Amino acid sequence: MKILLLATLLTCSTLVATDLNTTQPLTAKQEGIKYIKMLGNALKKELQAKMMADMSGIQALEFCTRKASEITQNINTKLPAYAKVRRTALKVRNDVNNTADTLDTQVMQAYVTSIAEKTFTPKDIKVVKEGNITRVYKPLLTLPICLKCHGTHVSPALKERIKSAYPNDKAMDFKIGTLRGVIVAEIEKH
Repeated sequence: MKILLLATLLTCSTLVATDLNTTQPLTAKQEGIKYIKMLGNALKKELQAKMMADMSGIQALEFCTRKASEITQNINTKLPAYAKVRRTALKVRNDVNNTADTLDTQVMQAYVTSIAEKTFTPKDIKVVKEGNITRVYKPLLTLPICLKCHGTHVSPALKERIKSAYPNDKAMDFKIGTLRGVIVAEIEKH
């Protein structure tokens, strides 16, 4: 009886070990989505807390000014050396850290077109391979809460603080449901 039980346990252990060893590696898309979620969740959690604490948007702006780039850098230190994640938009507020390149612009323009043609879905993750780099794009739509700092009716006090922190700000006059920007993960072939 003990031998039968031991044989059964060994067989089960072997099957489990075999199953664990055959786990497929993540695709570039899956890996990119994982990193995008890491950054998105970290920023969203902090930003929501600031907005709940101060509905004027001033604390949220101060958070974005002082901490958003730092959080992005911190997330990137946790990623493998062959990967990075960042944010960009067609109309950026922080032109030092978030300016789009040509490929980013093309992908975002495709999102804008699909929104206009009503073929867009927020789960539309775009994957673009360029040489040995795969970029994974997650669209960010403008939500009602975004309008506090990015809409057409930003309070004068907040608008003045934005202008002071971001003299070249272009991230205004958004409407609900328009493309606010993207989070991009870049995975280098390894």
